[in-house]
Amino acid sequence: MSDTYGYAGKILDINLTTDKIDTFVPDLELKRLYLSGVGFNARLLYDQLPADTDPLGPENILVFNTGVLVGTSIPTASRSEVSGKSPATGLFGTANSGNYWGSELKYAGYDGVIVRGRAAGPVNILISDGLVRIAPADHLWGKDAWETITELRRQLGDRDVQVATIGPAGENLVRFASIENGPYDAWARTGLGAVMGSKNLKAIAVRGTGPVPVARRKDFFNTVAATRKAIFASPFYGAFEKFGTMLVTLPYQEFGILPGRNFQSGIVDGWVETRSRKQVPRYSNRGVSCIACPIACAHWVEVKDGPYKGLKVKDMEVTPVIGFGAGCDIGSLPAVAKLTEICQRLGVDMVSAAAAVAMAMEMYQNGNISAKDIGYPLPWGSEESTFRLLDDIAHRRGIGNILAEGVRNASKRLTGDDNGAVHVKGLEPFLMDPRGRWSTWTLGYITNIRGGDHLRTRNPVENLRHNHNPVPYRTEKFGFPDEMYHSLDMPGELKQKIFDPHTRDVDIPGMSKWSEDLISVYNAAGMCIRPPVLHTVGPTLIAGLYSSLTGIDITPREIMQAGERTWNLQKLFNIRHGEKPADSDFPARFYEQPAGAGPAAGRKLDREKVRATLAAYYRCRGWDPHTGHPTADKLHELGLKV
Repeated sequence: MSDTYGYAGKILDINLTTDKIDTFVPDLELKRLYLSGVGFNARLLYDQLPADTDPLGPENILVFNTGVLVGTSIPTASRSEVSGKSPATGLFGTANSGNYWGSELKYAGYDGVIVRGRAAGPVNILISDGLVRIAPADHLWGKDAWETITELRRQLGDRDVQVATIGPAGENLVRFASIENGPYDAWARTGLGAVMGSKNLKAIAVRGTGPVPVARRKDFFNTVAATRKAIFASPFYGAFEKFGTMLVTLPYQEFGILPGRNFQSGIVDGWVETRSRKQVPRYSNRGVSCIACPIACAHWVEVKDGPYKGLKVKDMEVTPVIGFGAGCDIGSLPAVAKLTEICQRLGVDMVSAAAAVAMAMEMYQNGNISAKDIGYPLPWGSEESTFRLLDDIAHRRGIGNILAEGVRNASKRLTGDDNGAVHVKGLEPFLMDPRGRWSTWTLGYITNIRGGDHLRTRNPVENLRHNHNPVPYRTEKFGFPDEMYHSLDMPGELKQKIFDPHTRDVDIPGMSKWSEDLISVYNAAGMCIRPPVLHTVGPTLIAGLYSSLTGIDITPREIMQAGERTWNLQKLFNIRHGEKPADSDFPARFYEQPAGAGPAAGRKLDREKVRATLAAYYRCRGWDPHTGHPTADKLHELGLKV
């Protein structure tokens, strides 16, 4: 184990074509400018992937990096980032996950793993306390993710081995295949499981027992205590501990912004009684946490009656509940729990998988495809048909082979255009309908580096108690006590620009830029982005944690610059790999088709107002307001070498 404070000090560099295993040591400049995690990944991929790289070719690079804060007692510091060129979008592909894999890698003596080339046949990478080997995995190829994890732990004689693996979807190069992180978590978005499959890499198993050295122990533990205190003091802590992400299921129905039946309706019949947070106590009596997390926002679900009796799974996350429960109108939480298990076993991103099924159901509803085309009927809410279609997608059977290409490509194949596909830059969004609620979060669908996604942008003080925007497209209501405004860790001058001094209304373009940079910091440092962390842990605490852990003194301003630098570098990667200004836009249906039933019924987005808000966001970033490209002045300000 390296004596580098905070960092393990080495990153594995493995070429599966040649079986060569190297390491490199990140220098001080890389650490200061990019921290770790997604920052390291962005720098490496920008420097080493040319524009014509095939996402599923051996020249693509898959890189795992653990946040520098991971492996310590810092609350929620469990996250690691996996990145590569995305098979789903052709742009910067990246995904984040917690659980135990990242900390185990750090304990084994490594901050990250770079995977290059393509093995001649199925292989695993096995890492144990500094020992690394490439081993045959023919006996695991074809097994689902859960079977693979069980078999590897049995084979290695250690039930605590942490496993990153693909399922059949990754093996079959489904463009939204995930990399499963243990049985219940995943690096899900942007299809990096297909990149892993294209390299014939079935799994990376990790076991470590080494320490994470701390530079200034007293300062470190004092800052950890302050961080924990801030999280516990959040007014969101109790509710989030109890309900987790299921908190949003009631307001989204109330506001009429659910993606019901592939965004045809903002409300879902029977939602509150069957799929909302009110049902959580019925199926779960305890939370589940990642390592070092005092919140335990996930739920351990045990179904005790009905057709799924005996099912036990970590579930009732908002992703499958809204994706399948609203998007496909699957009518019960136990059925959604079963779908969660299926997706985890097959190794597919649940957001994109639910979107693919929902689009197919809408096509079936409209007569664009028939039961003969599919092999079975596909009505809204059909549990068995959804199970079958997911299996067909993962194994690329029949129409599943088309849907495995993602909704953008599948819609073109099935109808001749992509007008029925809900996506941004090839990635499927979910969570809320922007026609019914406009906010920092929804603007983030089109500014997001990953494409249509909700996890890289979010107002730290998003208020879900109301749905009123006094100035459409430019501001959103704050509506919290002044104490929360004053305690928000943001420079005073910037705070005065983003928040109206009289009403406290939030400037959406300014807050979007701030929150994207802040979330980039979380994804670089290894902390969770969810409330109550998001609005309580800002650059001041993170700078203190980083400096005392590593001994590398860094200011809150430098912390935020690292996040901004990383965001800009990912944007530059996207531009190099083909992103056009017109790609940063909502699907046509949000402009052309009014929202369906519910409070938002009849609303459409206004294209000109959206463009004006996007241009304002670009100006906040110091980018060209017409193209959305970073300017030379901005790159110089950030010291970005491109």
